Amino acid sequence: MSNPIITLTTDFGTKDYFVGAVKGRIYSELPNAHVVDISHKITPFSINETAYVIKNAYKHFPKGSIHIIAVDAEWSIENKHLVFLLDGHYFICANNGVMSLITSTFRAERIIEINLPNSESDSYFLYNFVNAACHISRGGSLDIIGKQANNIKQIKEFKPFINDEKNQIIGHIIYVDNFGNVISNIDKKTFNDIRKGRKFEIKARYYTFDKILSKYNDIVNFDAEIEKRNDDGKKLILFNNDDFLEIAIYRSNLQSVGGASTLLGLNYRDTITVRFFG
Repeated sequence: MSNPIITLTTDFGTKDYFVGAVKGRIYSELPNAHVVDISHKITPFSINETAYVIKNAYKHFPKGSIHIIAVDAEWSIENKHLVFLLDGHYFICANNGVMSLITSTFRAERIIEINLPNSESDSYFLYNFVNAACHISRGGSLDIIGKQANNIKQIKEFKPFINDEKNQIIGHIIYVDNFGNVISNIDKKTFNDIRKGRKFEIKARYYTFDKILSKYNDIVNFDAEIEKRNDDGKKLILFNNDDFLEIAIYRSNLQSVGGASTLLGLNYRDTITVRFFG
Protein backbone atom coordinates (compact mmCIF):
# COMPACT_ATOMS: atom_id res chain seq x y z
CA MET A 1 0.00 0.00 0.00
CA SER A 2 1.48 3.35 -1.05
CA ASN A 3 1.93 6.27 1.32
CA PRO A 4 -0.78 8.95 1.40
CA ILE A 5 -0.17 12.07 -0.67
CA ILE A 6 1.40 14.99 1.17
CA THR A 7 0.50 18.39 -0.29
CA LEU A 8 2.29 21.69 0.24
CA THR A 9 0.74 25.14 0.30
CA THR A 10 3.01 28.03 1.31
CA ASP A 11 3.70 31.71 0.89
CA PHE A 12 7.39 30.99 0.26
CA GLY A 13 7.44 31.80 -3.47
CA THR A 14 9.89 29.98 -5.72
CA LYS A 15 13.02 32.15 -5.50
CA ASP A 16 14.33 30.94 -2.16
CA TYR A 17 15.37 27.50 -0.94
CA PHE A 18 12.50 27.04 1.54
CA VAL A 19 10.25 24.83 -0.62
CA GLY A 20 13.19 22.62 -1.52
CA ALA A 21 14.17 22.36 2.14
CA VAL A 22 10.68 21.19 3.11
CA LYS A 23 10.67 18.56 0.38
CA GLY A 24 14.18 17.46 1.28
CA ARG A 25 13.16 17.02 4.89
CA ILE A 26 10.09 14.98 3.88
CA TYR A 27 12.11 12.68 1.60
CA SER A 28 14.78 12.27 4.28
CA GLU A 29 12.12 11.04 6.68
CA LEU A 30 10.00 9.21 4.11
CA PRO A 31 11.89 8.26 0.91
CA ASN A 32 8.75 6.83 -0.73
CA ALA A 33 6.64 9.92 -0.07
CA HIS A 34 4.33 11.37 -2.72
CA VAL A 35 4.60 15.15 -2.46
CA VAL A 36 2.30 17.44 -4.49
CA ASP A 37 2.56 21.23 -4.68
CA ILE A 38 -0.74 23.09 -4.44
CA SER A 39 0.69 26.62 -4.39
CA HIS A 40 3.77 28.46 -3.19
CA LYS A 41 2.61 31.88 -4.32
CA ILE A 42 0.07 32.69 -1.63
CA THR A 43 0.28 36.39 -0.78
CA PRO A 44 2.53 36.50 2.31
CA PHE A 45 0.57 35.95 5.54
CA SER A 46 -2.80 36.05 3.73
CA ILE A 47 -5.03 33.69 5.70
CA ASN A 48 -8.17 34.38 3.63
CA GLU A 49 -6.35 33.64 0.38
CA THR A 50 -4.88 30.48 1.85
CA ALA A 51 -8.31 29.27 2.94
CA TYR A 52 -9.78 29.88 -0.53
CA VAL A 53 -7.01 27.87 -2.19
CA ILE A 54 -7.07 24.98 0.26
CA LYS A 55 -10.86 24.73 0.45
CA ASN A 56 -11.14 24.41 -3.31
CA ALA A 57 -8.09 22.17 -3.82
CA TYR A 58 -8.15 19.54 -1.09
CA LYS A 59 -11.45 17.96 -2.17
CA HIS A 60 -9.80 16.80 -5.41
CA PHE A 61 -7.33 14.63 -3.49
CA PRO A 62 -8.06 11.12 -2.17
CA LYS A 63 -9.22 10.65 1.40
CA GLY A 64 -6.34 10.25 3.79
CA SER A 65 -4.22 12.91 2.08
CA ILE A 66 -2.08 15.09 4.34
CA HIS A 67 -2.04 18.83 3.66
CA ILE A 68 0.81 20.96 5.02
CA ILE A 69 -0.26 24.61 5.13
CA ALA A 70 2.81 26.75 5.73
CA VAL A 71 1.44 30.29 5.71
CA ASP A 72 2.04 32.45 8.80
CA ALA A 73 3.53 29.28 10.25
CA GLU A 74 6.08 30.51 12.78
CA TRP A 75 5.37 28.95 16.17
CA SER A 76 4.46 31.20 19.09
CA ILE A 77 2.41 30.84 22.25
CA GLU A 78 -0.54 32.26 20.25
CA ASN A 79 0.28 30.44 17.01
CA LYS A 80 0.86 26.84 18.04
CA HIS A 81 1.07 24.02 15.53
CA LEU A 82 -1.99 21.83 15.01
CA VAL A 83 -3.26 18.80 13.13
CA PHE A 84 -6.90 18.72 12.02
CA LEU A 85 -8.69 15.57 10.89
CA LEU A 86 -11.47 16.92 8.71
CA ASP A 87 -13.61 15.33 5.98
CA GLY A 88 -11.24 12.36 5.81
CA HIS A 89 -8.16 14.56 5.28
CA TYR A 90 -5.36 15.70 7.58
CA PHE A 91 -4.44 19.39 7.72
CA ILE A 92 -1.23 20.55 9.41
CA CYS A 93 -0.98 24.27 10.08
CA ALA A 94 -0.51 26.96 12.68
CA ASN A 95 -3.33 28.13 14.92
CA ASN A 96 -3.78 31.30 12.85
CA GLY A 97 -7.46 30.99 11.98
CA VAL A 98 -7.09 29.43 8.55
CA MET A 99 -8.94 26.28 9.53
CA SER A 100 -11.90 28.25 10.89
CA LEU A 101 -12.48 29.39 7.30
CA ILE A 102 -12.12 25.87 5.92
CA THR A 103 -14.28 24.13 8.54
CA SER A 104 -17.38 26.23 7.87
CA THR A 105 -18.89 23.26 6.00
CA PHE A 106 -17.43 20.29 7.90
CA ARG A 107 -16.81 19.81 11.61
CA ALA A 108 -13.31 18.63 12.48
CA GLU A 109 -13.23 15.09 13.91
CA ARG A 110 -9.98 15.66 15.80
CA ILE A 111 -7.80 18.69 16.55
CA ILE A 112 -4.39 17.90 18.01
CA GLU A 113 -1.68 20.26 19.24
CA ILE A 114 1.64 18.93 17.92
CA ASN A 115 4.02 17.87 20.67
CA LEU A 116 6.13 15.13 19.15
CA PRO A 117 9.20 13.80 20.98
CA ASN A 118 12.25 15.91 20.13
CA SER A 119 10.04 18.46 18.38
CA GLU A 120 11.30 22.01 18.29
CA SER A 121 8.16 24.03 18.89
CA ASP A 122 9.96 27.32 19.26
CA SER A 123 11.95 27.03 16.05
CA TYR A 124 11.32 26.86 12.33
CA PHE A 125 7.97 25.19 11.53
CA LEU A 126 9.78 22.62 9.36
CA TYR A 127 10.32 20.11 12.13
CA ASN A 128 6.82 19.98 13.56
CA PHE A 129 4.95 20.03 10.25
CA VAL A 130 7.14 17.52 8.45
CA ASN A 131 7.53 15.16 11.40
CA ALA A 132 3.78 15.15 11.97
CA ALA A 133 3.05 14.57 8.28
CA CYS A 134 5.50 11.69 8.05
CA HIS A 135 4.19 10.13 11.26
CA ILE A 136 0.63 10.21 9.90
CA SER A 137 1.80 8.90 6.54
CA ARG A 138 3.35 5.86 8.23
CA GLY A 139 -0.01 5.14 9.87
CA GLY A 140 0.92 6.58 13.25
CA SER A 141 -1.70 7.53 15.80
CA LEU A 142 -2.71 11.15 16.31
CA ASP A 143 -2.52 10.52 20.05
CA ILE A 144 1.25 10.14 19.71
CA ILE A 145 1.53 13.54 18.02
CA GLY A 146 0.07 15.49 20.92
CA LYS A 147 -2.97 16.28 23.00
CA GLN A 148 -6.43 17.56 22.17
CA ALA A 149 -6.24 21.25 21.30
CA ASN A 150 -8.43 23.97 22.76
CA ASN A 151 -8.85 27.67 22.02
CA ILE A 152 -8.80 27.38 18.24
CA LYS A 153 -8.47 30.82 16.68
CA GLN A 154 -11.57 31.92 14.79
CA ILE A 155 -11.72 34.29 11.83
CA LYS A 156 -15.09 35.50 10.66
CA GLU A 157 -15.77 34.50 7.08
CA PHE A 158 -16.84 37.22 4.68
CA LYS A 159 -20.39 36.45 3.59
CA PRO A 160 -22.49 38.31 1.02
CA PHE A 161 -25.07 40.74 2.37
CA ILE A 162 -28.67 40.25 1.19
CA ASN A 163 -31.10 43.10 1.82
CA ASP A 164 -34.52 42.61 3.41
CA GLU A 165 -36.30 43.15 0.10
CA LYS A 166 -34.32 40.24 -1.40
CA ASN A 167 -33.48 42.24 -4.51
CA GLN A 168 -29.81 42.92 -3.84
CA ILE A 169 -26.66 40.97 -2.97
CA ILE A 170 -23.53 42.83 -1.92
CA GLY A 171 -20.40 40.70 -2.05
CA HIS A 172 -16.66 41.25 -1.95
CA ILE A 173 -13.62 40.11 -3.88
CA ILE A 174 -11.91 37.37 -1.90
CA TYR A 175 -9.20 36.21 -4.33
CA VAL A 176 -7.20 37.35 -7.36
CA ASP A 177 -5.85 34.45 -9.42
CA ASN A 178 -2.75 34.08 -11.58
CA PHE A 179 -4.56 35.51 -14.63
CA GLY A 180 -5.76 38.57 -12.72
CA ASN A 181 -9.32 37.23 -12.60
CA VAL A 182 -11.12 38.43 -9.48
CA ILE A 183 -13.29 35.99 -7.54
CA SER A 184 -16.10 37.14 -5.28
CA ASN A 185 -17.75 35.44 -2.31
CA ILE A 186 -21.11 35.34 -4.16
CA ASP A 187 -21.79 31.70 -4.92
CA LYS A 188 -24.06 30.32 -7.61
CA LYS A 189 -26.62 28.82 -5.23
CA THR A 190 -27.08 32.08 -3.32
CA PHE A 191 -27.37 33.99 -6.59
CA ASN A 192 -30.04 31.67 -8.02
CA ASP A 193 -31.96 31.41 -4.72
CA ILE A 194 -32.33 35.19 -4.55
CA ARG A 195 -32.75 35.76 -8.27
CA LYS A 196 -35.79 33.51 -8.74
CA GLY A 197 -35.66 33.96 -12.51
CA ARG A 198 -35.54 37.76 -12.47
CA LYS A 199 -33.33 39.97 -14.62
CA PHE A 200 -30.18 41.26 -12.96
CA GLU A 201 -27.43 43.84 -13.11
CA ILE A 202 -23.98 43.30 -11.63
CA LYS A 203 -21.79 46.28 -10.80
CA ALA A 204 -18.11 46.33 -9.88
CA ARG A 205 -16.52 49.76 -9.56
CA TYR A 206 -17.37 51.56 -12.84
CA TYR A 207 -18.40 48.44 -14.77
CA THR A 208 -21.80 46.84 -15.29
CA PHE A 209 -22.70 43.32 -16.45
CA ASP A 210 -26.12 41.94 -17.35
CA LYS A 211 -25.09 38.56 -18.71
CA ILE A 212 -23.28 35.68 -17.01
CA LEU A 213 -21.36 33.39 -19.35
CA SER A 214 -21.04 29.63 -18.90
CA LYS A 215 -17.36 29.60 -19.86
CA TYR A 216 -14.68 32.08 -20.90
CA ASN A 217 -14.82 31.50 -24.65
CA ASP A 218 -18.58 32.05 -24.78
CA ILE A 219 -17.58 35.63 -25.48
CA VAL A 220 -16.16 34.57 -28.86
CA ASN A 221 -18.30 34.67 -31.99
CA PHE A 222 -17.10 31.47 -33.61
CA ASP A 223 -19.23 32.20 -36.68
CA ALA A 224 -16.99 35.14 -37.53
CA GLU A 225 -13.83 34.65 -39.56
CA ILE A 226 -10.78 34.30 -37.35
CA GLU A 227 -9.07 37.39 -38.72
CA LYS A 228 -12.16 39.48 -37.97
CA ARG A 229 -12.48 38.46 -34.35
CA ASN A 230 -11.42 40.93 -31.72
CA ASP A 231 -12.30 39.19 -28.47
CA ASP A 232 -9.00 39.26 -26.58
CA GLY A 233 -9.16 41.78 -23.77
CA LYS A 234 -12.95 41.85 -23.47
CA LYS A 235 -14.36 41.81 -19.95
CA LEU A 236 -16.77 39.08 -18.88
CA ILE A 237 -18.39 37.55 -15.85
CA LEU A 238 -19.13 33.91 -15.06
CA PHE A 239 -19.37 31.38 -12.25
CA ASN A 240 -15.99 29.67 -12.00
CA ASN A 241 -15.29 25.96 -11.51
CA ASP A 242 -15.96 26.34 -7.79
CA ASP A 243 -19.27 28.18 -8.44
CA PHE A 244 -18.13 31.61 -7.28
CA LEU A 245 -18.96 34.72 -9.30
CA GLU A 246 -15.81 35.79 -11.16
CA ILE A 247 -14.93 38.81 -13.29
CA ALA A 248 -12.33 38.14 -15.95
CA ILE A 249 -10.63 39.52 -19.03
CA TYR A 250 -10.68 37.09 -21.96
CA ARG A 251 -7.21 35.65 -22.55
CA SER A 252 -5.71 37.93 -19.92
CA ASN A 253 -2.04 37.96 -19.00
CA LEU A 254 -0.77 39.97 -16.05
CA GLN A 255 2.71 40.02 -17.58
CA SER A 256 1.56 41.73 -20.79
CA VAL A 257 -1.97 42.97 -21.48
CA GLY A 258 -3.12 42.79 -17.84
CA GLY A 259 -6.14 41.18 -16.17
CA ALA A 260 -9.39 42.17 -14.51
CA SER A 261 -7.55 43.19 -11.34
CA THR A 262 -5.30 45.68 -13.17
CA LEU A 263 -7.40 46.75 -16.15
CA LEU A 264 -10.61 47.22 -14.17
CA GLY A 265 -8.95 48.36 -10.97
CA LEU A 266 -10.48 45.60 -8.85
CA ASN A 267 -8.73 44.39 -5.73
CA TYR A 268 -9.17 42.23 -2.64
CA ARG A 269 -12.26 43.22 -0.58
CA ASP A 270 -13.65 45.53 -3.28
CA THR A 271 -17.44 45.43 -3.52
CA ILE A 272 -19.50 43.62 -6.16
CA THR A 273 -23.22 44.44 -6.15
CA VAL A 274 -25.98 42.39 -7.76
CA ARG A 275 -29.40 44.00 -8.24
CA PHE A 276 -32.48 42.01 -9.29
CA PHE A 277 -35.51 43.56 -10.95
CA GLY A 278 -38.53 42.78 -13.09
